[in-house]
Amino acid sequence: MTQDGGQAVRIDTSKPHPARIYDYLLGGKDNYEVDRVAGDQLAAAAPEVWISVRANRAFLHRAVRYVVGSGVRQILDVGTGLPTSPNVHEVAQETAPDVRVAYVDNDPIVKTHADALLSRTGTTSVVLADLRDPQSVLDHPEVRRIIDFGRPVALFLVAVLHFIRDADEPERIVAVLRDALPAGSFLVLSHATGDFADDRSEAEAVYTSATATMNLRSRDRVARFFDGFELVEPGLVQVPFWHPDGTPPPGSAEIGFYGGVARKNA
Repeated sequence: MTQDGGQAVRIDTSKPHPARIYDYLLGGKDNYEVDRVAGDQLAAAAPEVWISVRANRAFLHRAVRYVVGSGVRQILDVGTGLPTSPNVHEVAQETAPDVRVAYVDNDPIVKTHADALLSRTGTTSVVLADLRDPQSVLDHPEVRRIIDFGRPVALFLVAVLHFIRDADEPERIVAVLRDALPAGSFLVLSHATGDFADDRSEAEAVYTSATATMNLRSRDRVARFFDGFELVEPGLVQVPFWHPDGTPPPGSAEIGFYGGVARKNA
């Protein structure tokens, strides 16, 4: 068990969790047998998932360098997942040591591992909260300690919104977070899609027994999350093709992740 805000929370290892499945696919060790089984089932249904998760992680790193290079010194990373080095704060602080990072996730095991990693830094914090209640994220004391919403913030929603069902109104969730950001802030977002495959029902089915469902969305649907922002070039594209720092890996055209970075100008 771990603690957050004085409340005891239990780590549920009876069901696969998206963060732990992702950790397994990245080659991490912070996962359980139930997560590894789910990861193998996902890879059997969508073999490109192995290169997809790595391409998504590389997109995350490039996006961090982009927003920090653009002058932002605060990052709110929601749905951060299990720590995988280099983490967002490590990439950001290589460019600007004064960058402040608030990590948010709804899995207690993520917080437990992240707390151990971040315990010695006062410019980085990890928060246990649920994206489906965005106001609770914004109002969390630890988020407020790290993030000054009077200055530009880079909001990261990387590989998380596809675990939010339509019934939970993902566009509304993003709008609540967007409205809390001042001008000059950025949205960094990636999202799984079935646009590049004939059928991904088997891949989605893997998550029916997990703690969150998989909700693949088309490019048009993903683009809606950027309402109120202005996409930077090259716009919303498959993640290997967003500001690549080398030749995209073989099979990139099959990767089912869209990614984009956008600025809030008003």
